[in-house]
Amino acid sequence: MASSRSCNNCGKTSLFRDDVSGDLICSLCGVVQEYDQYEAHIGGINGPQGTFIRVGTAGASTIYSYKERKFFQAQNLIDELTSRLGISSKISDIKEMISTITEGEFGQGDWFQVLIGACVYIVMRKDNRPMSMAEVAWAVGCDVYELGRMIKRVIDFMDLKKFDFPEFDIVHSLERVFKISPSFTRIERSKVDRMRKQGIFLIQCAMKWFLSTGRKPLPLVVAVLVLVAELNQVEIGINELAKEVHAVVSTSKTRYKELLEKLVEVAQVLPWGRDITTKNIVKHAPSVIKYLETKAMLKPVDTRNNLDSPEFNLADVVSECLRRLDEHGQKNDAINLRSDSHCRISQNNIHSTRPSARDASKLLYSPECLSMLYKKSSDRVDLQDCSDWWNGKSELSKKLLLKQLLEKDVGFETMPPSFISNCQKCEMRRDKINAAKVRIGRIMHPLNSDLSADCSGKKLKRRRKLVDGVDWEDLIIETLLLHQAKEEEIEKGYYNTLLDLHVFNSGIV
Repeated sequence: MASSRSCNNCGKTSLFRDDVSGDLICSLCGVVQEYDQYEAHIGGINGPQGTFIRVGTAGASTIYSYKERKFFQAQNLIDELTSRLGISSKISDIKEMISTITEGEFGQGDWFQVLIGACVYIVMRKDNRPMSMAEVAWAVGCDVYELGRMIKRVIDFMDLKKFDFPEFDIVHSLERVFKISPSFTRIERSKVDRMRKQGIFLIQCAMKWFLSTGRKPLPLVVAVLVLVAELNQVEIGINELAKEVHAVVSTSKTRYKELLEKLVEVAQVLPWGRDITTKNIVKHAPSVIKYLETKAMLKPVDTRNNLDSPEFNLADVVSECLRRLDEHGQKNDAINLRSDSHCRISQNNIHSTRPSARDASKLLYSPECLSMLYKKSSDRVDLQDCSDWWNGKSELSKKLLLKQLLEKDVGFETMPPSFISNCQKCEMRRDKINAAKVRIGRIMHPLNSDLSADCSGKKLKRRRKLVDGVDWEDLIIETLLLHQAKEEEIEKGYYNTLLDLHVFNSGIV
């Protein structure tokens, strides 16, 4: 069979294909042509033949199909995302869940990455080592709400609603930040371990104070870590740490402020508590935390039958404080107890127990005396070293179950902030309802209104101020009252529902 190619030797187009060897040969000069896109035969005519190398093959006639390539890329994507999140130990469970959902087909595209993130979140949540949705969404490269919708679809598809998922472990999130955050990598290991225990203690106290109830956990974790870092003289900015753990910066600052306010409330039980505010609470936080830790380590007592039980010896506490001041180089004559008649210590009563709550007159020290002692020493004593005020032997320094945590007593009980805020809003709405009823009564029954109130310029000015202060909420409350809505329902603040029920569906056009 002739060929249109020219000979490499003579340049003539007199080439033909040999039927036996398959080589391309020139009929004029007899030269066998090389590099004609065929591999040379090995082992003679009957030896193994070469193959053309094409896209999608890997030698020896191996051709990958679309499904095989898709499966290979999906496996690599799962490995990459799990490695980025540091959970390679759970990769088999994640692949098994994805294979079940896709019926072994896996997939490609952005939706498949979101599916991987949803399966990662569910697997870690079932294993009681939850990860935040914000962190998973960052690794996947999607929006938090898009990830949440995919999580809901996976739970519905696999019928996981019948299983009780463990509560979000905020303590595990705090410990995870210590491991993955670059801000703690430059700190020595012993100090990080001490900060971790302090963080666990504070965050569990915050849980007892309901600072995490109904809220996102990561901003509270950031607030606790920033406070612990300040107490250990470690410079960590709240903005940088919030970005590292994918928490909202403004919310983290709000939680930090709430944590300081709670510590101020705790400090009010101390003799110098009235001098502690949110501006100087960081300086006094070591003594407050020591009080919380000591209180948590006390055995529970029956307060009904043991009102006069000696929980601590007040004289010993003050003597111990003075001894520590002397050890830090303070002069004994700087604080002379005997110079003040209110602070005289009786040697016979130095080991006496705490006076009864019903006999406050027997106290050895007046609050003014203790406050004076504190003021004299606080100006000279700087923030103590962590080893001085931190014991670390309390059970709150370890992760506890919620039931065990609620049984602990840290010397301070409070209500959830959301409950307090709701009560305040209900009280505000009650005042608005009463004011609206007065306005409605003045218009519907003008003869019964107090006409003398308009005669005085002061009363008239007050009435004009009330009219100018009416806002949209006052108008809505007036409308609901005119449509005979129940006042108890108005107090709850569900205005849209009440308007739909009583106004727009009332049949009155």
